[in-house]
Formats: sequence, C-alpha cells, structure tokens
Amino acid sequence: MNLLKSVLLLSVVAGVAGATFIYSGLYPIGADDPHTPVVFSLLETTRDRSVEHASANIQVPNLDAPELLLSGGADYNDMCASCHLKPGMKSSDLSIGLYPKPPNLAKHEVDETRKLSEARMQFWVIKHGIKASAMPAWGLTHDDKRIWAMVAFIQRMPKLTPEQYQIITARN
Repeated sequence: MNLLKSVLLLSVVAGVAGATFIYSGLYPIGADDPHTPVVFSLLETTRDRSVEHASANIQVPNLDAPELLLSGGADYNDMCASCHLKPGMKSSDLSIGLYPKPPNLAKHEVDETRKLSEARMQFWVIKHGIKASAMPAWGLTHDDKRIWAMVAFIQRMPKLTPEQYQIITARN
C-alpha cells in the first residue's frame, strides 16, 4: 500500500511540476532556437512512427503514368518548391527560416526496397500535413488523384536536372 501511495504522490508531483513548467512560458519556442537533442529526438521519432503507422494500409496506385509526372510537377513547383526545394536549389528564404527544416526532396533518392512504403508515407503527409511544422494538409483542397500525382513527381524528381525540372513543371 505504501508503494501505491508513493507512486501516486510522485505522479501528482510530476504533473504539477510539468504544468508549472508549461505555464511558466520558460521553454524557448522560437523557430530560431532549436529543441534540446532529447526533445528533438522524441518529436522526430513520434512523427516518423505516427506517419508510418497511419499510412501502413494505404493502397499505392501505379505511379508510372507520364500525365502524373506532368500534373504533379506543376503542383509541386507551385506549392512545395519554396520549402522542399527543386533540383539545383540549395536553400530558399522560407526553407532557411523553418524549424524543423523541411527535407530537400530534390535530393531525396527513394530506396527501391522501400518505394511503396515511402509512397504511402509521402501521400499521407501531403494529404494530412504535420502539426506545428508548417506542412499544410493539402487533402482539404486537393483530391487523392492530385496528391498521388505529386507523390509520383517527388519520387522521380531527384533524377531530374534543373532544366528538365523547368520543362516538366511549366503550366500550360
């Protein structure tokens, strides 16, 4: 019984200490002040595992159709390139100021053994976004076909030259 009382007391003390810290406003929340390594690791792991779990049962359509590359490329250029960059681009004013840093998708080679898994996760992230990361939920304004077209483009983009990117992403 004493062990139960001790655990309960420690839980209450930890809860009060946590609430006091949260409401104190002492944690630096600015995007120009990185999280501690422990907090960053916990947040990254939580995000990665959550996306992997949420996307596990998504059915991936055939992403090889040329029209997907063209429509997805134009959308990527309009909506994604300022954060996630494009071939030949090292940074942008927007990508520099974001924390956590958005991945440079122009350099993200898809591992062939994880191609379907990565496609599911990319689809889920584009559709639902990521809280507190500046990644919007495009599924609120875009249908699944349009999102799959962006996934198809993202998977092929690392192999594009800046000139090929320019041609493919041009809108009519």
